[in-house]
Amino acid sequence: MKEIEVVIDTEEIAEFFYNELVKRGYVPAEEELGELADITFDYLIDKCIIDEQDEE
Repeated sequence: MKEIEVVIDTEEIAEFFYNELVKRGYVPAEEELGELADITFDYLIDKCIIDEQDEE
């Protein structure tokens, strides 16, 4: 069976959060989005959804 590689990066996470927060009436600052993206990325690593080599 062929393994599918999924790339997850913090910029993509930040953009997702920005779009979702704007839909809900929030206007986050760029710095806040970066922090949210970093926290989310760390969470995905902690839950073994991705591993640290995916950070590269």
